[in-house]
Amino acid sequence: MLRIRNPILVRLLSSSPASPIFPPHRLLSTAAAAGPPKPSFAIQEYLVETCGLTRARALKASAKLSHLKSPYKPDAVLAVLAGLGLSGADIAALVAKDPLFLCSGVDTTLGPNLAELTGLGLSRTEIACLVSLVPACFRCKSIVSNLPYYLSLLGSYENVLRLIKNNSSILRASLAKKVKPNVAFLQDCGLGACDIAKLFIGVPWVIGMKPERLQAMVACAQGLGIPCGSGMFRHAMSAVRFHGKEDVAAKLDYLKKTFRWSDAEVGIVVSKVPYALVRPKNMQRRSEFLISEVGLEPAYIAHRPALLTCSLEGRLRPRYYAMKFLKENGLLKRDLSYDTVVKFTEKVFMEKFICPHKEAAPHLAEDYATACTGEVPTRFRFA
Repeated sequence: MLRIRNPILVRLLSSSPASPIFPPHRLLSTAAAAGPPKPSFAIQEYLVETCGLTRARALKASAKLSHLKSPYKPDAVLAVLAGLGLSGADIAALVAKDPLFLCSGVDTTLGPNLAELTGLGLSRTEIACLVSLVPACFRCKSIVSNLPYYLSLLGSYENVLRLIKNNSSILRASLAKKVKPNVAFLQDCGLGACDIAKLFIGVPWVIGMKPERLQAMVACAQGLGIPCGSGMFRHAMSAVRFHGKEDVAAKLDYLKKTFRWSDAEVGIVVSKVPYALVRPKNMQRRSEFLISEVGLEPAYIAHRPALLTCSLEGRLRPRYYAMKFLKENGLLKRDLSYDTVVKFTEKVFMEKFICPHKEAAPHLAEDYATACTGEVPTRFRFA
């Protein structure tokens, strides 16, 4: 909780959220009217007693604010934040996140930015959320200039907020050099406004990357047989993000050898599960288990690539051993394919294959739970 000793600020910070917050000059002059600053100003104490930071956080934040000689600027900033309706806890979190926000120029940057956002039609609550999310951006003069474009591009403030949460740098990205050329390129690739919005929200780092890099990544994704408009496209972009053509080719070759796939089969897998390219070496153990232990044919796996997205320790192995136990002990009414068994949700799997056998196999649930932790029991007990 904010503990303000300045009586003017106490009234400002405890006022109704419905009170007007503009113009900021009045908040600044009101805070200043409380009287001249005290001879000595202990920033660490100010952060604890006025901003509500813990001692540990105040100590860390004070290193960036050692140049402050009076509470004049911080008091004015706190008054503006309170006028936006931020609670004491919200303000403490904001200051801890960006201590330099207390040095913002209310007249030169913070106030004008807030006024322009209000002019765009954003409510007090929406502005407060934005300030809390990206406080550092409000210390710059460029935050508002990019926002109208993003609102138009993404269709709503909620979508813009989702994008900013994952990539706050877009508010300072160059529209002319990066964002607009990237949008134009994606439109040329056949993506509509809705598709582009979904892509940027799902893969937020794409929007502000260098156009030539984006074009190379799209070409690489398309080379894997994944068109721009497909549901797998954003996953493909993530999969090839840090890799060039040669690196991707090497990963494809590794997967082919590991699972004994043909060119066509590895193409099927990657087009449906681009994730397989991200960590191909993790596929070695999956291959050994699925082919050598479970006995699946490479082609079977290739046409059911979802198997590669499941946890080896958490799902693939435990379910295989549970089903093997049930079959060997005559408790399995019908023989289901391994792929079908793996697809069941955990709740359904328990209801169908574990819970019904509490009497016939009292240790089955315990052994299955143990297997799901990654520790495969030496045997499934039967009593």
